Parts: sequence; structure tokens; C-alpha cells
Amino acid sequence: MAYDGLNGLELLKQNQIDLVVLDIILPGIDGREVAKKIRQMGYSTLPIIMLTALRETDNIVKGLDAGADDYMVKPFKFKELLARIRARTRKQGDLGNTNQKLTIEDLELDMDSKIVKRAGKDVNLTSTEFRLLEYLLKNKNRVSSRIEILESVWDINFNMGTNVVDVYVNYLRNKIDKKHKNKLIHTVIGMGYVIKSE
Repeated sequence: MAYDGLNGLELLKQNQIDLVVLDIILPGIDGREVAKKIRQMGYSTLPIIMLTALRETDNIVKGLDAGADDYMVKPFKFKELLARIRARTRKQGDLGNTNQKLTIEDLELDMDSKIVKRAGKDVNLTSTEFRLLEYLLKNKNRVSSRIEILESVWDINFNMGTNVVDVYVNYLRNKIDKKHKNKLIHTVIGMGYVIKSE
């Protein structure tokens, strides 16, 4: 256990770590900066669960953008934190054994190398964007509601008034569809999102 961000980063370098639970408010550098540094150090698939008292959507999005995979708002039940830790570590194990690619038209997601390509060119995604695209591709041609996406991609039940799913779908569209005539990510009004050929 580390009591500040810099100490936590040193522990990460010296030990085999399976998951990071990170508070946003830390002495020295805050949790969001620590998460960014963890990703910059090359730990692209290390699960990070962020804890905070900041519950506004903007704060949730900033935490996820910094590199967090999950986000818990205080106060929370310790049992729920343990359940999320189990879910995150289980997902890591699952991803290690997939050995497969998910495709639609000229979009390809390699689940081993964590590389995404569109029309043969690399698409750089954050870990959350990658998981969202993976979910959509595993459910291609099927409309997924915002609640289904929240529960499957983030393993959490945000306030259903949050627009975090819409924000991340827009991020994906900008990286995957924006430069291409043939759009793959579609909104089904009042129902959710789907990835499919036009």
C-alpha cells in the first residue's frame, strides 16, 4: 500500500501488480495524474479502479480519460469494491486467453496485441475506448442500450442520467468513423448503439 502517488509509482516499478485501486485526492500528485503516468509507463492493460467523492459526469469522464477502467463514488460498500476487483481481474485473465480478432468491414481489433486498425491504419484508443469497441464488435448488428453498455464495459451502475456512454461513443466515432465515408457506429434513437455495416 502507498500513501501518496509518487510512492505508488515506485511500488509499481518494483513489484508484480495485478490491479491498482487509486484515490483521486492524494498528497503530491493526484490520482488522475498517477493513472496517466501508469499508462505512460507502458501498463496499458493493468486494471485501475478510481475512488472519489466527485460524482459529476465531467469528473467521471476525466478519471476514465486519465486511464482508469472503473470509477467508484464515495461512500460505497466495501463488498461492492471487492466485487469490482474480482470482475476486473477476471476480465484480465479472460483477455489473455482470447487469441482472436474481431472485425467488421475494414475495421479490425486484435485482442492479443490490443491493436485496432481501420483500412489498414492503426487507431490509437484508450483502454476504455478499446473495451467499448470490443463490446460493440462482440455484439455487432445488435442494438445495445446505454445501461447494457455501462454494466458490460464499466462493470458499474452509474446514475442513469449520466452521459458517459454518449461521450465515449463520440470519442470512438471521431477515431474510427470520422475520416471514412462508410460509418460503422450507429445511434438507434431511444434504444442505444450498434456497430454494423450501413
